[in-house]
Amino acid sequence: MAENTTIKSMDDIVALCRRRGFIWQSSEMYGGINGFWDYGPLGAQLKKNLKDAWWNDIITCPPAGLDHNPIHVVPVDTTIIMHPKVWEASGHIGGFNDPMVDCRHCKARFRADHIDQMQCAKKPSKKPGEHTDCDLTEPRAFNLMFQTHTGAVQNDDSLTYLRPETAQGIFTQFWNVVDTSRVKVPFGMAQMGKSFRNEVTPRNFTFRSREFEQMEIEFFIHPDEAEQWYRYWRDSRYEWWQKVGLAGGNLILREHDKEELAHYAKEGAGVCDVEYRFPFTSPGYGELEGIAHRSNYDLSQHAKHCGKGDKLRYFDQEKNERYFPHVIEPSAGADRGTLALLCEAYTPTPDRKGAKAVMQFTPRMAPIKAGIFPLVNKDGMPEIAQKLYQNLRNKYTVQLDVKQNIGKRYARMDEAGTPYCFTIDGDTASDQAVTVRDRDTLEQQRISLDKVNAFLDEKING
Repeated sequence: MAENTTIKSMDDIVALCRRRGFIWQSSEMYGGINGFWDYGPLGAQLKKNLKDAWWNDIITCPPAGLDHNPIHVVPVDTTIIMHPKVWEASGHIGGFNDPMVDCRHCKARFRADHIDQMQCAKKPSKKPGEHTDCDLTEPRAFNLMFQTHTGAVQNDDSLTYLRPETAQGIFTQFWNVVDTSRVKVPFGMAQMGKSFRNEVTPRNFTFRSREFEQMEIEFFIHPDEAEQWYRYWRDSRYEWWQKVGLAGGNLILREHDKEELAHYAKEGAGVCDVEYRFPFTSPGYGELEGIAHRSNYDLSQHAKHCGKGDKLRYFDQEKNERYFPHVIEPSAGADRGTLALLCEAYTPTPDRKGAKAVMQFTPRMAPIKAGIFPLVNKDGMPEIAQKLYQNLRNKYTVQLDVKQNIGKRYARMDEAGTPYCFTIDGDTASDQAVTVRDRDTLEQQRISLDKVNAFLDEKING
């Protein structure tokens, strides 16, 4: 796909997402709920394609490691609600806070570190604190975890939390995986799952939401190999995002400054972000995935808080020593990744007949891989189209479209991001061939019916 660095309208992208069924606001018929989003048919498939690619490229067919042999990454699926002490050990109860400022006059709440980027609801639009009757409090800590209760009685003993990240489920099951899966350091544990953060100011479409999905890897290593493995994961994750369709100038890799390091990061440890230039961040960038050397903070904290301490140190038979492994954590956002794919793919086409914007997804990411059109609904064309559709749908998400003229059908497929359309015409019955049209180049070529499957295989899977 050609490099796509044009500054685009976020309003236009959101409008297309709503019109074509990529993303809708949750509970829209009741006025919506801020910070929560639903995926329609095209959006759900796009997001699944991204997650499937991550699962395949990390767990099913992992890349070669430092020794050029495939690395070992095992999957887990841990619960959204865990024992409250998990969050004490991880530091989330004591330290997972944003500094917040309240306005005593209008009762609005703002992130203290985002005051310069925000607008007060009062008209005319000004920043919080700039109206004469603004009365802002001093910044105060606001914990971002959603609270809930387990059991029939709601009291302090039943208080639990919706997880703010998927990582802690991996850390608390590390010892069970070591005991049952015959893995040895270095190895990874990975999972996808929903996380929840009570963002006070959710914004920028799905970029900052209160419910979101993560794709996280915790890669356990010997402390002496941390620097090499950090560089490995930093470079390989940056390359992966390019391969799924973000290969243009909108993608960067940014190392963190010392002042940005999280509480779990060792002094001097590597921490970086894969960032994408969204329309709402341009000329700046927004985080897609963080790659961090978390040291041994999490494993040692859980061992300490559960009361088993040094008994839970990993025994390395090859090195004949016990230690808490260090961790390299590549943590990606499935929702932010999907949003980046949407923004990258959105291509205004004012000079093209039909669709005024085309979604130029890579074939691997495209929600619909192919459209199948009988030119007219007679002379045996619908029957041939139906047979081709049934054949292809066993392997790929394809769509049979028989309504309206061929130009309008092309336009619908262009807006959905479908890379190829196959048209059955009056000659197909005799020459057993169809016309395939390329979404981006608009070039058309004639191929045999029995070659369509192989054509898609090559285009989608390389």
